[in-house]
Amino acid sequence: MKEDEILFCRSGGCTAKLGAAALSHVLEKLPKGPADPSLLVGYDSHDDAAVYQISDDTAIVHTLDFFPPMVSDPYLFGQIAAVNALSDIYAMGGQAKTALNIVCFPESTDLNILGRILQGGSEKVREAGACLAGGHSINDTDIKYGLSVTGTVNPSRIWTNTGARPGDVLILCKKLGTGILCAAQRAGAAAEKEMTEVYRSMTMLNREAAQAAGGYKIHACTDVTGFGLLGHLHEMMGGRCSCRISYAAVPKFKRAELFAGEFLITGGAVKNRNYAERFVTFEDTITPAQQEVLYDTQTAGGLLFSVAGEDAQALLTELYSARYPARIIGSAGERRQNPKEEIQVTGS
Repeated sequence: MKEDEILFCRSGGCTAKLGAAALSHVLEKLPKGPADPSLLVGYDSHDDAAVYQISDDTAIVHTLDFFPPMVSDPYLFGQIAAVNALSDIYAMGGQAKTALNIVCFPESTDLNILGRILQGGSEKVREAGACLAGGHSINDTDIKYGLSVTGTVNPSRIWTNTGARPGDVLILCKKLGTGILCAAQRAGAAAEKEMTEVYRSMTMLNREAAQAAGGYKIHACTDVTGFGLLGHLHEMMGGRCSCRISYAAVPKFKRAELFAGEFLITGGAVKNRNYAERFVTFEDTITPAQQEVLYDTQTAGGLLFSVAGEDAQALLTELYSARYPARIIGSAGERRQNPKEEIQVTGS
């Protein structure tokens, strides 16, 4: 990798996001202002987007996401950033309608790079069936890119990320390990062939997964991104449930565990562990490297569904048909009194 490419992708994607602990510390102190009954999902939740009702059968979904590059190819970066931002609409059960570019870019850098970033993002917005309607740019020392996306959803069919119920089955739609593999690629350890699979995953829209789930009883949904699988599972349990997941069942990239064992991990994963480990109990057979896979920060990760048990197998079949490497990874149960047992991870 060339020196300028290393600078271009030195620490990006969802790895660059603030950790959950830091965010909670700040956000809980902000004044909330007067309540608006039309704001169905807003500042008082940890959801993927805000939802505002405008009629009996229509609500607007708002989301915003941007970050520095995690790959050296500007076009690929644009695609991944757009997919990541659009996923927040799908995680709420909505349909994307319009998008605005958010760009930080140094004017002294080759503007053809910016053009390729915007081209990649634009193509994914069009693939999503949405309209790219403009944007805003800032002259900055570092490159950052993302989207503000607006979508629509039926107010009676909103998915939040905290509605899991005892008896639900947990389904994850994409493989884990994007943070680890990107770290390995920067270190020259990951092969181009395996990175091709990672890039294919990060540029795959979650639209078809959301559409497939629309016909089933989805009690909670989120896209697995910056907080890693375990951080997002903690949010999904919502203080009302506990869950048991099988490490063997979790879809993951082939050498993610190997690279994690070689300490090719991200700072984001360290922050995730520091935040979520007090809610997690690992079976003795789970190695530190396997734990790292579950804490790993994902970029443009898959949807995580908490679906009624009777619907799980049918939904999984539809996800397979839509070409997602989806797996049933566990189930939700009654809340346990010991906070450390909120998420129990077994080896099999």
